[in-house]
Amino acid sequence: MVIAADHFPREIKGAWTRNYAVLNFIWWTIYDFLQFGGELPVLTAYAVPTTVLWPNVTAVVFLAIGLLIIVPEVRQAQGLDKVLPFGRLFFAVPMAVFGADHFVFAQSIAPLVPRWIPAHLFWVYLVGVALFAAALSIIVKRYSKLAATLLGIMLFLFVVLMHIPGILAGPADRFAWAIGLRDLSFSGGAFALAGAQMKTRPGQGVPALVTIGRFFIGIAALFFGVEHFLHPYYVPGIPLDRLTPEWIPGRLFWAYAGGAVIFAAGAFLVANKNTRLAAICLGIIILLQVLFVYGPILAANLSSVDDGLNYFADTIAFSGAALLLADAWPRERDAHA
Repeated sequence: MVIAADHFPREIKGAWTRNYAVLNFIWWTIYDFLQFGGELPVLTAYAVPTTVLWPNVTAVVFLAIGLLIIVPEVRQAQGLDKVLPFGRLFFAVPMAVFGADHFVFAQSIAPLVPRWIPAHLFWVYLVGVALFAAALSIIVKRYSKLAATLLGIMLFLFVVLMHIPGILAGPADRFAWAIGLRDLSFSGGAFALAGAQMKTRPGQGVPALVTIGRFFIGIAALFFGVEHFLHPYYVPGIPLDRLTPEWIPGRLFWAYAGGAVIFAAGAFLVANKNTRLAAICLGIIILLQVLFVYGPILAANLSSVDDGLNYFADTIAFSGAALLLADAWPRERDAHA
């Protein structure tokens, strides 16, 4: 059965057309990628590696869609609240990039799946599709509560099934802790978004999923903040295994000042004091680190997703998670804190 868009009212028709166009683009992009084994002739002629092209194209497409949707929300917001709509964008676009990574780096990701789980490549591709779907749903605000809930569960399972065993195998490996807490904070951001859309009765308090998100993000921020002081020459934000290039202006400033704000924000989140303001401050300081540290790194490594885009996406997703928590936290709860 074919449903003609002409039969719908103008508002529904417009939404139908936009969403269909987006889904149609994503479907044919994935189809073409699989059809040609990741190597499209027109792109090969320009010598653009697909491992570079597809994650970057994904980022640009999802960013463009997101900006078109959130601009009206930003205009309506007041004061610091103007930054909150960007939480959805900062969180969803990296998830889409990670989804693209699961297709172009499938062979490299498959060994990360626990040995006792069969069909490793199947799970890699399934997770890639799930990340794409969740990112699109969150950006366009269609079934976003379900998508965010499932995304939060999936990311939490990554922590339980992959990161915790890795940490237990090498508890002195600070990078294993950082990666595990990174995914835990992403799970917290997804849960905060899902919890914000749950109906609550007057006087019921903060939804449980939002509270879980507060703890997940707060605990990660405490660890990340301490790492800024212990290892100031490494990249800020999410302290992964990479030195901050010497040519980055004020790299120690972003380490020490950023670490102080991140640790303080984490402490306030865990203690549930001025939670909304703390989450906003956390999101903003991470965003500033992205703009002044990871932006130049990305510009200098456009030909390498591993050395450029993925670091950028990791860190801005943490900013997005914090802003999602701030948006989910009721104003009146901070007023009585």
